[in-house]
Amino acid sequence: QVHLVESGGGLVQPGGSLRLSCAASGSIFRMLIMGWYRQAPGKQRELVAAITTSGSTNYADSVQGRFTSSRDNAKKTVDLQMNSLKPEDTAIYYCSARAGESQSWGQGTQVTVSS
Repeated sequence: QVHLVESGGGLVQPGGSLRLSCAASGSIFRMLIMGWYRQAPGKQRELVAAITTSGSTNYADSVQGRFTSSRDNAKKTVDLQMNSLKPEDTAIYYCSARAGESQSWGQGTQVTVSS
């Protein structure tokens, strides 16, 4: 198991930006596939962005072109830069780490986009 701690959520107006960060424990960070998920009230958790061990990224269609994820293996962190935020981006955002069949989750951070 990997311990993950997210930070950076908050309240932002539509069109604004937020940057989420996830700090991981353990010595195998560079071997982990990292991901950002979100869950809005009454909806299922969905994948927002995934970043492989080599740094390749994939994004959900709904955030493509607005969100960017990056990782720093030396610092054991993964970030999610969110621009042009929309009210429908409001959700709890979770950091995830996967190694083989094992997946770990952070506690989540609330992002609210509202005027």
